[in-house]
Parts: sequence; structure tokens; C-alpha cells
Amino acid sequence: MKTALTDLPPNAPRIAALVAALPSSVPFTGPESLERGLGAKFRARLGANESSFGPSPRAIAAMRDAAARNWMYADPTSHDLRQAIAEHHGVMAADVVVGEGIDGLLGLACKIVLEAGSVVVTSDGAYPTFNFHVAVAGGRLVKVPYRDDREDIPSLLERAKAEDARILYLSNPDNPMGSWWPADDVQRLIDALPPGLLLLLDEAYVDTAPPGTAPAIDANNPQVVRLRTFSKAYGLAGARIGYAIGERRFMALFDKVRNHYGINRVGQIGALAALQDQDYLADAVARIARARDRIGDIARANSLQPLPSATNFVAIDCGRDADYATRVLGRLLGAGVFIRKPTAARLDRCIRVSCGSDAELDILAAALPAALAAARS
Repeated sequence: MKTALTDLPPNAPRIAALVAALPSSVPFTGPESLERGLGAKFRARLGANESSFGPSPRAIAAMRDAAARNWMYADPTSHDLRQAIAEHHGVMAADVVVGEGIDGLLGLACKIVLEAGSVVVTSDGAYPTFNFHVAVAGGRLVKVPYRDDREDIPSLLERAKAEDARILYLSNPDNPMGSWWPADDVQRLIDALPPGLLLLLDEAYVDTAPPGTAPAIDANNPQVVRLRTFSKAYGLAGARIGYAIGERRFMALFDKVRNHYGINRVGQIGALAALQDQDYLADAVARIARARDRIGDIARANSLQPLPSATNFVAIDCGRDADYATRVLGRLLGAGVFIRKPTAARLDRCIRVSCGSDAELDILAAALPAALAAARS
């Protein structure tokens, strides 16, 4: 839905043509909005790829202590957190930018690189918030279909070259299918990038991926920006803290466009404490892996096929078409189980279930047979 200029009062301010042409929509409908529509709270929140296992107790304690001093602004340079991230990854602090989650950093990267009509190549069905930022920057999206339920790296590169694209977006592991490419394949993509093309490598789920998924970070390569987050395995989705790593002269451009006081102070402090508790991260990743296995067992018990996943969610092939998967989704929402599903062609036969606690997965296991029966009828 678009807001036509004629919908505005006659004396309204003049609106930029780009903004007037944008759809009046957001990439996702939040679970809170769905709850308001249903008139009830969800019994199992398994749709937003959050970590119901929560953050490190050290992070909770640090944020609780920081809350009393929340009258202060956050350090606009995120100095301590950037230093810690740099040390963790073996890079320099100048190679690191902290932002409002990966989402915020994607928007800033688009501002830096894109002009009206600039081409951006992405996968059809990949993370829609990135597409939102491209549209706001006036870029032109070119989409490449998934192949075998994962992003098609060779075709993405070929299309980026053919279109003289400014940005190529790849998530590894990817959302919404949970699939991944090994590091060697990603490195071959990096080595083959044509001059002038920026690879935005979204690694939001890399902490839950098998060893050998992420290539070594080369902060001297100005064509690659690696994006990480504290929202997933670290369990700090509400803190909205992400970071990007890249060549320092390119990363310095973020200072020209970023909101210098946009970082949550309590979140910044919590992220630092979380990063310093790698033992807890390892435990959380193990719990996520067990939950993935449980979701797979639940799917197979109902004659559904779980897809291999390197993330904190599992895509489940419902074995029929998109309409059927949508009916299953609707029945589960009605039963108080919040999940989501892919929307792109061929991917939309699936539903997507986030990893959760045993209690939440018990609710899913109890609700799914009836949802499937109702969807079939």
C-alpha cells in the first residue's frame, strides 16, 4: 500500500518523491502486533529468531548496574566495546563500527554507497529488511533465486558483474532457510569480486554455525564488510547492538552518516560483558543445537521434513504448496504459537521455527498435529 500525496491535507509539507513512492509497510509484523490482533498473548514465541535462553548472567548484572546511570548518554564512539570486539577478532578498533543491530548498519552502508538507481544484487527471499534499506536509499534491487534452498553464490556474482552492481548482499548462514556455505566457497566469492563492488556479508548466525563456515577476516580488503550481532546467540536482541568489520578508511565513512548518539548505553555495556563471557556463549550455542534437534524430531514425527540448519531456527518443509504452509502457519498462530514462514517462490512451502526452551517446544509439539489436520481439511 502506498500513501498517495492526495491523501495528505492540502497544506501538508512537500514530500520527497522517493518517500511518496515507497510502500507504507515494514519488513515484518512484530509478535506484539499479532497478539493485539488475536486478543491474546502467545504461549510460545518461536518466530523472531531470538534466544529464549537469554544473555549471559554477567551481561544481565552489568546492564542492571548500568540502569541506574541511564541518565547519561552512551559513549558515542563505543570505545570500550569496539576495542574488545577488535581484540576478539584480531583486528584494529578503527576497523570496527558499532551500530543499532545489523539492521542499522545495513541502512548506513546503503547511504554510503548507493545513489538513485544504483543496482544492488541480493537473493530472492533473503532478509527483507535489507531490501527495505535499499529502497529507502533509492537503489534498484536485482534478485537471484535460491538454488537447492540456499543462496546461489555463483549466480549472485555473475549477476552483480552483469549489472555493474554497487552492492552484493549475502547472508551466511542465511535467513530464512538456515542454509550455509563453507568458508572456502565464500572466500572464492571474495577473491572474484570485480572492482567497485561492495560485498555486505551478513553473518548474524555465524556463532551457531559449524566450524569452517566463516572465512578469515581480512580488514585490509575495502570491498568486504562483515556484519555480526549480539541479537542471536548472545541473547541480546532487545539491546540492538551489532557491529561491522572492514577496511578502516572505508569504515571511517560510517562516521559521516551514522547517528552518533543512537547506541543504547545499557545495551552497549551489556554487549561488552556478553563478549567477555565466551563460556556462556558456548553453552548457549549448545542449547540452541539441542533445540534444533528437537524441532527436527517434532517435524519428522508429523511427517514433515526439517531442513539442515546452521542458525537458531529450523525451516520445515510442509511437503505441499505455499497456501498449505500458510494455513499451517495461521492455525499455529491461532493456537498461541508464534512462528513465521518464507514468502519467496519455492521457499514458501516451508514454515520457520525458532529455537526455544523445552517448555515452548512442548507447546509446539502439542499444537502442530491439530494445525496440520486443520490445514489439510
